[in-house]
Formats: sequence, C-alpha cells, structure tokens
Amino acid sequence: MENEQLKELIQRCIQQDRVAQEQLFKKFYGKMMGVCMRYTKDQDQAQEVVQVAFIKIFEKLEEFDFKGSFEGWVRRIMVNASIDAIRKRNRQPMSTDEDYMYDNQSVEQEHDFGENYSKLKAQYAMEAIQQLSPAYQTVFNLYVIENYSHKEIAEILNINEGTSKSNLAKAKINLRKILSDKFAKLDYER
Repeated sequence: MENEQLKELIQRCIQQDRVAQEQLFKKFYGKMMGVCMRYTKDQDQAQEVVQVAFIKIFEKLEEFDFKGSFEGWVRRIMVNASIDAIRKRNRQPMSTDEDYMYDNQSVEQEHDFGENYSKLKAQYAMEAIQQLSPAYQTVFNLYVIENYSHKEIAEILNINEGTSKSNLAKAKINLRKILSDKFAKLDYER
C-alpha cells in the first residue's frame, strides 16, 4: 500500500469509517499478531492483546503525524499493550529473580538441518521464547527483537539496568537449553 493510500485509509478510520477500520486491521493483523505472540504464552492471549491494542490505535489515530513509519507506530503500541497485559496477568514485579525452568548450563550445540528445516527452527524458536518466564521473555523481546537498550527496558519495566542485563543473560541460557533439547529430539527422530 502506497503512502498516499495509507494516509487516505487512516483519514477514513479517523472519521469512524468501519470498512476502513476493518481494512487497516486486516492489513496489520498478521504482523502484529506475530509481535504479540512473542510476549504471550499462547495464541488466545496474543489475540486479546491485538484486539486491545487496535482499540488504542483507533482511539489515537489522530495523534499520528505521518513523520515516521506508521507500522513502527502501530508496533510500539502493540509492544506496550503486550507489556501491560503481562503486568496485569502476573501482578508481580519484573525484577524478581525467580527460579527458571532450566539450569544455568550453557549447551552450545550447532545443528545443521538444511533449508527444509528452517520453518521448523523458527517454530521451535517461537515456542522456546514462549516457555521463558514472563520477566525473561519480556526483556529478551525488548532487547533482541525490538532493539531497546537496557536503560530503556529498565525505564519501561520499572527495574534497574542490572536486572535487565541479568534477565537477558538468563533468557539466553534458557533458550539455548530449550532449543538444544528440541534439536536433539529432532536429530533422534531423523
């Protein structure tokens, strides 16, 4: 969709045109569902976050000034809505040094499955991220996927930078373990 078409669609949405709102929703739903899936434990939670975020988007469309990327603006709202959902769901501070599912042993195995397994690897990676604790998952996504700095993450989550760095390190250790186990199982099944 060209920039002028997008501007026209947004203007129609601002005027409460339901058809335009549906078009905008459909245009961004897939990508934004992917964003929210990285922060939630399942598809139902992600869909709920997407719905809540789109309500916010439609309420704030008049604030978008067309100076930056509209998709980036939408993405930021999705990330913020995901973080809000995590906070509501957990009702616990992100800074707790909770027990995590896997031990601290770092398993550095390389697996070469070729092109046929790339989609499977992506699916395993998404599943692995979703198995992380909410604190680790959120910091991992914000730092690795969304490119926030530890300082920005600390401000967003109301934690200190050291906690952000610690949670990222632990998330990486856990991800290595989860993926190593999954790939070992895949090797065994081959």
